Parts: sequence; structure tokens; C-alpha cells
Amino acid sequence: MNLIFRLIKTVLLAFFRERLDSLFAPSILHFRVWPNDLDTNFHMNNGRYLTLMDLGRFDLVMRNGLLKLVMRNKSVPVLSAATIRYRLSLDPFQKFRLESRVLCWDETWVYMEQRFIFAKGPKKGVVAAIGLVKGGFLNKKERRVMPTKDILAHLGMKTKSPPFPAHVKSWVEAEEHLKDVTVIKKAA
Repeated sequence: MNLIFRLIKTVLLAFFRERLDSLFAPSILHFRVWPNDLDTNFHMNNGRYLTLMDLGRFDLVMRNGLLKLVMRNKSVPVLSAATIRYRLSLDPFQKFRLESRVLCWDETWVYMEQRFIFAKGPKKGVVAAIGLVKGGFLNKKERRVMPTKDILAHLGMKTKSPPFPAHVKSWVEAEEHLKDVTVIKKAA
């Protein structure tokens, strides 16, 4: 984590912010683009978006009560996949907010959406970038990803997943096809 001060701020504030009342409630974090966030085009570096998304998910875990589950099971949050669509650049000193929310889940993975939204100026409220992530909790002792039913049980929920939105369903299918290309085949 190369954003140590932002991480410390996120953790400390999470203890004082109200708990999220639902698995579907969004985590909202406020940021500003600092000079160390910039790339050679003088806008926020594409890799920085993904790193900030980590903070959004961390806040979500802390504020919806999952941190206790993580600690008790000696688990760590892990991602299986992530994708991001950049729409508009975030420029130096631009204020923005990161909204992170759970969309749906299957037996193993939770699918989340994370949006970078302009906080001020003529683009206020406009989405600058949107990311999708497929994540879960790796139980290090058992060396497996914790089933989502266990996560839901910890939260006192017995609900089924909402239907997968069309864009998530398409992304999951594309992600499945990537498994085929990750196996190195010997030339004949």
C-alpha cells in the first residue's frame, strides 16, 4: 500500500463514522488529486484509481461489520478480478468522491462497483471512472476463499443475491473466458 497516510486516515475515520446499515449501503470517501497521484499527462495515474479502490473496499469492510469476521477467521480480503472504465480525467487538486457498493454475489465471490465522481466544479456529480471488482475473503488457515453464505451469516443475513446487472453478467462471462488464455500451451 503506497498510500499510507490515506490508509491511516481511512482506518481512523471508519471507527468514528456511522456503521453502514445494509450490505448494499455505499461507502463514500472524499479525496483530492495530489501531485504524487499524477502521471506524465498531469492527470491522475490510471494505477492510482485501482489503489484508491482498495481504500473504498477497506472502508466498506470496516463499516459494515466484516472486520470482526476477517480477524476471527484470520482471513484477508482478496480480489480475483478487477476492471475499470475511464471516462474523464481527474486533474491536479480536483476534489472527487469514491463510492463503493456491493451489487451481487455467487457462492464464492462478491461483485462490487466503485465510482469516482467529481465533487466540485462544472462536472460536479459526473462519473469520471467506474470499476468492477470480484472479491472475497481468503481464509489463510484453510487456504480457501470463504463461501459467501458464511459472510452473510456473520451479518445475520439469509437473503439471496440480487439479480446480476447485465454489465456485471457480461463481465463475469468475459472473465471466465480469460481462464482459457492463462494456460500456456506448448506449440505443436
